[in-house]
Amino acid sequence: MTPRHIFTWSPAAIVFDCDGTLMDTERHWQDARSRVFREFGLKPRPGFAERAKGVHYTECGSLMARETGKPQLAEDMAQALLSHFMTLVAEDPVTMPGAAALVRLAARHVPLAVASNCPLDVVEFCLARVGLRSYFAHVVVAGEGLLPKPHPDVYATAVRLCSVRPEDAMAVEDSVTGVESARRAGMRVLGVGPRPAEEGADRADLWLRTLAAPELQAWAHAWADGTAE
Repeated sequence: MTPRHIFTWSPAAIVFDCDGTLMDTERHWQDARSRVFREFGLKPRPGFAERAKGVHYTECGSLMARETGKPQLAEDMAQALLSHFMTLVAEDPVTMPGAAALVRLAARHVPLAVASNCPLDVVEFCLARVGLRSYFAHVVVAGEGLLPKPHPDVYATAVRLCSVRPEDAMAVEDSVTGVESARRAGMRVLGVGPRPAEEGADRADLWLRTLAAPELQAWAHAWADGTAE
């Protein structure tokens, strides 16, 4: 789908990623990872932050342990990572630019959901801290039979709960891992944030630097008001 086409299309539902898309939490995950490395007296290999982006925290713990030659510490590092992250979010919860405005506008017209690799209590805690939890009819996370992104499970489930066809729903993502998940679920995808350098970024229909982009906000108002072409 070209930018022109996505801006003349009205989604029947929107499913958002949370970390880095709705919530400015990637910096908290980065800080949490740094704290864990210091806590265990280890150092990551160059480029670790990009490799860890969008990865489920348990898998991130395994990645951290493997890359430092301490695979036996995977579970301990994962639990420490989650603990540090929760502390950092509680201290400084922040939404991504344009996210709150888009959510509040869209929720008046179509069902919204969240699909995340994070634990349910983490996602709900983050959204509640910034006053957005009530706008989402469904929050779907990996676990209890649902495989994490890049598997399609969380997006496929969110779309089903919204009672729309995958091709009529839009996913909003900031990582290649998430884009792949949504694509496998059969959805259209809006990428947001710096365009990733990894292969697979072109799987998104469109990348925008921010949810506050004027063209996105204008489009959202147009379809919400029923004036989109």
